Parts: sequence; structure tokens; C-alpha cells
Amino acid sequence: MLTLNSKSALITGSSRGIGRGIALKLAECGVHRIAVHYHKNRSAAEQTAAAVRDRGAEVTLFQADVMRPDDIARMFAEVKEAFGSLDILVSNARPDVEHFYQPPFEISLENWHKALDSQALAMLVSVREAVPMMRDGGRILAVTYAPGGRTGSWQPWVAMGSAKAAMESLCRYFAVALAPRGITVNMISPGATDDSVFNTLPPAVLEMIKGWAQAGWVPMRRLTTPADVGAVTALLCSEEAAFVTGQLIHVDGGASAMSADFPLELQKG
Repeated sequence: MLTLNSKSALITGSSRGIGRGIALKLAECGVHRIAVHYHKNRSAAEQTAAAVRDRGAEVTLFQADVMRPDDIARMFAEVKEAFGSLDILVSNARPDVEHFYQPPFEISLENWHKALDSQALAMLVSVREAVPMMRDGGRILAVTYAPGGRTGSWQPWVAMGSAKAAMESLCRYFAVALAPRGITVNMISPGATDDSVFNTLPPAVLEMIKGWAQAGWVPMRRLTTPADVGAVTALLCSEEAAFVTGQLIHVDGGASAMSADFPLELQKG
């Protein structure tokens, strides 16, 4: 197992889903102090905190609205007071779907800004706040959904897809800026993920997505899990990944390698 002993980490949006999976895996790998961030659901954050403690890490809860730069700054000031320094930052939080899930001709400007602010702006402010607390060799990661910024077929995802694309670009700029200090900046793009926001969809829709994966559009024939994302996060936080920066890593069981140009039956050979 990878060891990340004596490290401290902040994972935004870590009360549930992918963020929770990342927090648990980092704890399993020896991260000593973990900051669990939440916006509204303190109960879920406390459950995550209990699971993190069971894995041997110290944990502190931090509340903030990542769409508000002043809230982000306050949170990092609290993290500094509690931890003193920070080794790992994972930017994962986003607003609930009702705040951005509208097609391009219907989305309100307010919801458009919520999507952009929760991703690109939050990443900009968070990294600026985190880096002064980081020793050389720190790790910064952003959780994205790369297909949303590259394709246009999922129409109600227009705001979040654009926001994630902006965040990905920002990560590359930060990767270059921070390379002299050995601080790496990478992006993780999960596929459709079980035990995540997808579980808020109607059961029939979720079963349709699972069926799509099992039919072979995901070559490994299942959905991504938060544990899958946590494992790749731990890898990118390790010393072995010290020369990997500015990269986007797909954690999707091969789904991003599939072509939409031909029927699946033709692709199976």
C-alpha cells in the first residue's frame, strides 16, 4: 500500500460521494490529519469524520460555501490555525444540481455564475490560499468531468461542463507556476460514479446508466466508485508521482477510450 504518513489534507465536498471516498483512502494510506469540508450537510460530514477516524487519522470539520471567496479564505485561515501547514488540497465541491442543471437556452445567468464560481473561481482562490501553507512537494488535485467540457450532447450540463473546462485550464497554468517548488497540480476525471450524485437520479435512470456500462460502453463493465477515485488520488499524492503534473487522469474503466462513431457491436470485433 502507498504510504502518505505525516501528511495533512483538505478535501472540499468530502461529506459524501467521491470526496468521501478520497478522504477515506487518504486516511487508509496514512495521511495524519484530514480536513473534511461540507457546505450544508453537517450530519453527513460527521459520518465521514467518524469513518476517517476509524482509519487512524485525525479529522476536523470545516464549513464553507465555495462559491464565496470570503468563505474560502475564512476556511483556509481556520485550517491553518488547526493544522499549521497543508500538504494536499483536493478541490471536489460543487453546488447541488438544481443550481446549475439547465440547457443552454434556459439556464439563468445566476446559475451560470454559480457553476463557474464553484469550480474555476473556487479553484483559483483555494490554490492561492493553500500554497502559502504548503511545503515544497505538495499536491493539488481537482476533480473534474472532462467529457462535459469536450462534448455538447448532455445539454443541461452546459454550465458545469464549461466550469470544469475552465478549471482544467487553470490547473495547467498552476502546474507550470508551481513546478519549481515541486508542487504538482493534476486533474482526475471519474466516469459515471456509483454512490455519488448519480444516485440522486430516478432509479430507472440509474439502472439505465448501469446497463449502459455493463453492455460494454465501459470496457470494465461497471460504474466508477468513490474508492476508485480515492485510489488514484492517493497515487498522485505519493512520492512516486512527483514528476507527474499538469495531467488529466481518467478514472472510468476505459469509457473515455470508446468511440461514439460506430455501434458497440462493431467495436467488439
